[in-house]
Amino acid sequence: MAGLTSRRPFTLLGILLALLVIGAFVLVALNAGNASNSPTMSVVVATRDLQPRLPITADALAMQSISVPANYPKVYFTRIQEVQGTVPLVAISSGQAVTSNEVAKPTQALGAQSEYLPIPKGYVAITIPTSEQQGVANFIQQNDYISVIATVSAGNKVASKTIFTNLHVIRVGNQGTTGASNTNASSLTVVVTECEAEVITWFLTYAALKYSLESYKDYLSSGPDTPDPKCPTVGDAKGVTLQFMQATYPGLF
Repeated sequence: MAGLTSRRPFTLLGILLALLVIGAFVLVALNAGNASNSPTMSVVVATRDLQPRLPITADALAMQSISVPANYPKVYFTRIQEVQGTVPLVAISSGQAVTSNEVAKPTQALGAQSEYLPIPKGYVAITIPTSEQQGVANFIQQNDYISVIATVSAGNKVASKTIFTNLHVIRVGNQGTTGASNTNASSLTVVVTECEAEVITWFLTYAALKYSLESYKDYLSSGPDTPDPKCPTVGDAKGVTLQFMQATYPGLF
């Protein structure tokens, strides 16, 4: 009897441990059941790594079903069209669901998180001032092509000449409104080489500029896609002087 009594605590301890193990298995099973009962929804996920400031294309997205807790905030997208064209604010990994706090429309993204301007390799963007009279009564819109006319007054001579054609407008800046829906364009951002940017800067300082809107039937199919051999990189711009301008545009001086 003494032996049985001495072994009883160990028997009780074994029973207790067994009950604890059974209880743990029950909890795991219950949690697994709850997880399997979580509602699922088909959401937009990235099919490749997405980098900030680069607009998202449709081929980088797909639909995938995921489990979502019932009380989870609605931050997912359920249609690829809702995400296509938006700009990531942070890096999004391949296979990751895209959420509304990670992307923004190009018009909503601000500062360093704005999308990259569509500037081809070897070119730069420069902003030129405009107004209703200067810029074709505000009919110039993004992705239009314009020509630039410079008027120079030198001594008793005043001359005008088209100095650039087929400049691609990639942004139109606005200031205020003229009515319920119309806006006054205050600037045009165009794509040029760095050498051309120097020339435009000179004309903005010493001449008057006016723009003409080219016919959409004469538009290039797209902006320039290869560097200009006359000024292939930003480092090829060497500056301009009055003598350079007189030699380059003799009809104006």
